[in-house]
Amino acid sequence: HVQLVESGGGSVQTGGSLRLSCATSSNPDSRYCLAWFRQAPGKEREGVGAIGGDASQFYADSVKGRFTIYRDNAKNTLDLQMNSLKPEDTAMYYCAFRHGYYCYSESWTRGYDYWGQGTQVTVS
Repeated sequence: HVQLVESGGGSVQTGGSLRLSCATSSNPDSRYCLAWFRQAPGKEREGVGAIGGDASQFYADSVKGRFTIYRDNAKNTLDLQMNSLKPEDTAMYYCAFRHGYYCYSESWTRGYDYWGQGTQVTVS
């Protein structure tokens, strides 16, 4: 079992920045895909971005150029740097873990094995 704990959420004005962090209990062997998802009230959960053990990254079109994922296997952490935030970025953000070295462009938004409890981001 892998535990994931998010932190760093909060309230920010439009155009501002936030950095989310996710601490994982996974083995530091990098053989897994890590991702960020978000869910706004009344909407389905959507993938924000993912990073594989090979450091390949995938992002939702809505956040490309604004959000960046960072992964530190030695520290077992996953960060999400969010810049130029918009009100539509308001959501609960979750980190997720999936077994397997690669995230794959065609499947990075599904099949995750473990999830964190989430951290709220509000942009006004």
